[in-house]
Amino acid sequence: MKHKILFFLLFTPLFLSAQAFRNYSNEFLTIGVDAAGLGMSKSVVATTNDVNSIYWNPAGLVGIEDYQGSLMHASYFAGIANYNHASFAMPIDKQSAVGISIIRFGVDDILNTTELIDSNGNIDFNRISLFSSADYAFNIAYARNLPFKDIKFGVNAKIVRRIIGDFASSWGFGFDAGIQFERNSWQFGLMARDITTTFNSWAINEDGFQKIKDANWFVDENGNQLFVNEVNGEEILTYKDNTPYLDENGEVISPNQELPETTEVTKPKLQLGVAKTWKIGRFFNLLTEVNANMRFAKTNDIFASDALSIDPAAGFQLDFDKLVYLRAGVGNFQYITEYDNTKSLSLQPNFGVGFKYNGIKIDYALTNIGSVGNALYSNIFSITIDYSFFRR
Repeated sequence: MKHKILFFLLFTPLFLSAQAFRNYSNEFLTIGVDAAGLGMSKSVVATTNDVNSIYWNPAGLVGIEDYQGSLMHASYFAGIANYNHASFAMPIDKQSAVGISIIRFGVDDILNTTELIDSNGNIDFNRISLFSSADYAFNIAYARNLPFKDIKFGVNAKIVRRIIGDFASSWGFGFDAGIQFERNSWQFGLMARDITTTFNSWAINEDGFQKIKDANWFVDENGNQLFVNEVNGEEILTYKDNTPYLDENGEVISPNQELPETTEVTKPKLQLGVAKTWKIGRFFNLLTEVNANMRFAKTNDIFASDALSIDPAAGFQLDFDKLVYLRAGVGNFQYITEYDNTKSLSLQPNFGVGFKYNGIKIDYALTNIGSVGNALYSNIFSITIDYSFFRR
């Protein structure tokens, strides 16, 4: 049986290599969960040890002593999108633990204007309907202490469900695995996401796609109606009087009306973390952690090559007698290309506070999800309940 599992882990990526690899597939799973972790710029791979370890590093589940549950809510883009997370974990024995969680990222009440204009070119607002675009992830995690001293291992199996109204939907599956190691006041963690690659298979409503295609109209940035017409044997966008619609470079635009690919495969990602804890006086403790987030592709990260890109992050947590917590961090170092083709370096600061009393921990984080522009800060709240306190 062990040989079969090893064969699956090693060769599944090869079986999927012919599929459509994506550098940024299932990106909602990279946002993170739990206000405490987000307040530290996600630098918790080495130190996570509660129910939220299901996401950050399943090896940390070994640290729980009894039933634990967690809830989180965040609103993005001034409430347009909502991001929610719920999880539950419990120890199996002194050496192992198991947990489950669900993540939903959704934009609801989107206006469906595909039938706004009828075949005669008349606008009828009664033809507008609403739909939702939502991404779900269901996770099952298992963790265990290894026979080697101070080493913990965990694995996370996930099912991904993505729905875009009645237009398209997909199912996906993948695995994550993590390790934690502790020695003295130093802690180390390694998290491998999509370790076998995560495969998504899309089902597209071809009848709905054909209806949009047959309608042959679009809208420009000023709300003017555009049509698909054939000019010199090429399909281009034109106005009602057949004047071509041009882009900012003065080029005609050919509409993309082909069905998108129905399969996509998410590349593996690695997170490496190193942390240390200092005792400050009688009541204060300072936890610091540095993470390296690695993708096997060239991105806009501060360290980038064709084979590997690395985005560093750092966070700290100062607590008073494990009762009140102050957190801060910085990450998401990205090079941004300006309009004049010059590049500038951006970063994402994060801030958080927390309070723990009688087995209940309430956390808050303020984070700039885009790290550029104005009004991009999001307020994130989470609550974690540890049932071990109520057994005392």
